[in-house]
Amino acid sequence: MAHTLVTFLGRGLENRQIGYRKATYQFPDGWSRETAFFGLALAHYLEVDRAVILGTSGSMWGVLVENLAREGQDEEARLELLEAETQKAVTQNILDRVESIMSRTVGRAVLPRLVSFGANPNEQYDILTSIADAIPNGQVSFDLTHGFRHLGMIGFLSAFMLEQVRHLNVCGLWYGALDMTGNGTTPVLQLDGLTRVRRWVEALDRFDATGDYGVFAPLLIEDDVPEDKARCLKDAAFFERISNDRDAKRKLDTFLPVLNTPLSGASGLFQERLKDRLEWAKEPTRAKCQHKLALQYLERTDFVRAAIFGLEAFITHECSHRQLNPDERKNREAVTQTLNTAGNLVGDKYQAYRTLNALRNTMAHGTLPKQPEIKALLGNRSKLREVIEREIKRLLA
Repeated sequence: MAHTLVTFLGRGLENRQIGYRKATYQFPDGWSRETAFFGLALAHYLEVDRAVILGTSGSMWGVLVENLAREGQDEEARLELLEAETQKAVTQNILDRVESIMSRTVGRAVLPRLVSFGANPNEQYDILTSIADAIPNGQVSFDLTHGFRHLGMIGFLSAFMLEQVRHLNVCGLWYGALDMTGNGTTPVLQLDGLTRVRRWVEALDRFDATGDYGVFAPLLIEDDVPEDKARCLKDAAFFERISNDRDAKRKLDTFLPVLNTPLSGASGLFQERLKDRLEWAKEPTRAKCQHKLALQYLERTDFVRAAIFGLEAFITHECSHRQLNPDERKNREAVTQTLNTAGNLVGDKYQAYRTLNALRNTMAHGTLPKQPEIKALLGNRSKLREVIEREIKRLLA
């Protein structure tokens, strides 16, 4: 799988003639290299297949090429670049002409890419497009050290975009911390923790939209939660999606003790949020579990599942009230038959059951309802939500 490094080239304000000052960059495993261009050292350290260097028309392209070129090598192209740089007229065509110089010296494909300054949203979108176009597939790492400060933020955002849109594997965010230099060495920082935080935020959003606990499993495994425990979340999501709340709860009961001790890594930051989303499984009775699930699905505007679990909660409650085992299908069917045919429910509960049952049947089967009041609800999103919530609460009041 091809591995690409994306790095930025700045203006070299400290010395326009020689570029960035040299530093001895020390990596987390102790490997170090002295260089003025951290991105090139990083490309060597990661053993990437190619490096994409992004810079503006004001970046020190000429200084970079002169540092890499051998005496007399491609002199015409180098002079053209230096002249264009003086006139602030660097173009992508000129950079293409010096690409081979950089690639030969660095020992891997080097792709210089001219980007805008990112001064407005359209220019920022163009930079993201340039990054995406330069990385067709495989793995990608980002060096956020040089360039304008806001380009580092764009680089971080592009990592997120490439994961989601192009399904690439972002395997590292790196920063050469020149301002932390001490005892002659400059530490190299891995910012992968930021990526994990972003993935947790994304997973929470996906869960809130879909109710799929499985999105948390790989993140928890990365932070040393046993795989068999994390897999319970995937299993619970499966069972819940087929309305098997009993086995979903059983799987969550196996996982929940994991949250009783502090989690490591980014998972620890979101531990309480995860607990909140699993609270339904801690309810003391099955009817209460189903009731809470119904309200959670209503929050996600999943009206069909909200109605289903609301009705099931009431049926479970009625089974228990009649001293019937609610886990046995024949008992649930008998209670449902009674509710559908006998008029022994009076007042609010009967009306709530009738309304919720009609809504469930209509939404589940996609048929037009006979009752005009039900038909009116299906044309009004906010009113439908209000009525479903009201009837769920009335059934188990």
